[in-house]
Amino acid sequence: MYGPSLSPQLAAIYVEPMPERDGYELRNTLIDLLGSNGLTTGKRYRLAINLRQTSRGVALQNDAAITRYNDTLDAEYTLTDMVGGTVTSGSHTSLSAYNVAISPYATLAAQRDSSRRAAMAIAEHIRLDLAAYFRKRR
Repeated sequence: MYGPSLSPQLAAIYVEPMPERDGYELRNTLIDLLGSNGLTTGKRYRLAINLRQTSRGVALQNDAAITRYNDTLDAEYTLTDMVGGTVTSGSHTSLSAYNVAISPYATLAAQRDSSRRAAMAIAEHIRLDLAAYFRKRR
């Protein structure tokens, strides 16, 4: 899966832009993992990903203040060839968590780090799926 023989196929994938910070993180991580350049020029495949992020307070103090959040990032992806035919598809979910700090800035930083970790985990799973798909086709 990690051999250089799959590099040309993975690098031939254009990852479509996605909205929001999670989409930005996921797209950039995938571009790096696939060895792509982020441009459509010379690409054979197009990867479209739909993201859904949910956040749920899971720990409460005596005064009903939430002290911990679980964030869930769901991704459904479809790999198509440039003509428009579906090649493969799949979905992944990643759970990440962060604590609420006294400082609002620290809480925001923890939330962003949690989102980044979830996006990175999903990107790695998608890369492995795509590598397995191309390996099977050989």
